Amino acid sequence: MHRHTQPHATAATSSPVAHDSVAPDAVAQGAVAHDAGSRAHAHRSVAEHRDAVRALLEPLCSAGGTERLALAEALGRGLAEEITAPLDLPPFANSQMDGFAIRMEDVPDGGGELRVAAPVPAGARPAPLQPGTAAPIMTGAMVPSGADAVVPIERAVPAAFPAPGAEATVRLPPAAAGTFIREAGSDIRAGEAALAAGTCLGPGQLGLIAALGLPDVLVHRRLTVLLVTTGDEVVEPGGQLEPGKIFDANGTLLETSLRQAGLAVIRAGISTDEPAALCGLLRRHLPEVDFIVTTGGVSKGAYEVVRQAMDGQDVHFGHVAMQPGGPQGIGTFDGVPLLGFPGNPVSCLVSFEMFLRPVLSRLFGSPSPRTVVRGRLLEPLTSPAGKHQVRRGTLLPDGTVRLEGGESSHLVGALARSNALVQVPEGVSALAQGAEVEVWML
Repeated sequence: MHRHTQPHATAATSSPVAHDSVAPDAVAQGAVAHDAGSRAHAHRSVAEHRDAVRALLEPLCSAGGTERLALAEALGRGLAEEITAPLDLPPFANSQMDGFAIRMEDVPDGGGELRVAAPVPAGARPAPLQPGTAAPIMTGAMVPSGADAVVPIERAVPAAFPAPGAEATVRLPPAAAGTFIREAGSDIRAGEAALAAGTCLGPGQLGLIAALGLPDVLVHRRLTVLLVTTGDEVVEPGGQLEPGKIFDANGTLLETSLRQAGLAVIRAGISTDEPAALCGLLRRHLPEVDFIVTTGGVSKGAYEVVRQAMDGQDVHFGHVAMQPGGPQGIGTFDGVPLLGFPGNPVSCLVSFEMFLRPVLSRLFGSPSPRTVVRGRLLEPLTSPAGKHQVRRGTLLPDGTVRLEGGESSHLVGALARSNALVQVPEGVSALAQGAEVEVWML
């Protein structure tokens, strides 16, 4: 049986919906069974198709489950619960510097000489500070009660701590109340929300959880995806390249992207253009996966194996108003969510970045969202009418964007030279040199 505990969603309709606002049952309400002779389907916008992908995968949030992991094992995972601070951070007032803890009233405007009290090492509970004394204090040590400022050691005369047990005095300049003291709760107060559910856990977030004294964390279970490349013309790298054949770039592009996004990947190899063989391959792996991603075979040609294999399944094939990556498949195969990406290498990667990666981030907190910045074009560009164009580019240190390669979806070399995806919205047909564009950092 499948790994899921509730039925999968089915393919969504193309009716316009606000991004990130799809109800959990929206997909099921809009389900359409695949039919080789089905009615024509108007082009979806990028936002509409992303919403459809989200609705398709949303049931996995509840069906997928959670697990509690030690902090060191939770790197890159999505937080499955809100974390409320169980204590103040810092938990007590402590010194920001190596120096002398003082009562500000003991040091007049022109400075004053104070008797040196017992030192305060980090980790100790100090005695209250007596009037007319200054306590040597280490960075991070608890500020004695009665003290209200810390004077850095380099401002003292002499600028050194006396030997332990020695009777000594020190001359110090005045200091305002609170100087170089980290007050209790100045970072986070007990009872405040420390991290929201859905946060992608990086070192900073895990460090915060550790500082709060929590040894483990509840995260979304890692999803498993079945990845299938299709095409009689495709050969595994390292194989014999016959005339008319090409090496498979899609499998590696998507497998590494999916793993980078925090998924477990079962790579089923390359399926032939025989629909029955593809169906058999998919069914062999269904019990161990949460959803399926295929590449190739989703257009309107005569030998589109994914379209043919989905005959009778709850999968829809249509076109998104995007270049590259227009042809898309979405739905369920034997109840398991399926996304059919186009076969050109850049098209399949852009499909992943535009549709699947942001949905995984939104639903499961992993991976973290792509960094979005603005840049200025080094050269003009044109974009097809009525389509959202995604160009490959390099964001340079001065904030300009150099386009890499042209519009074609086979330019893997240009993709490899890029560090960003340049977004040209639907309705924009041309941009001049120097125009500002939205850039997603890769």
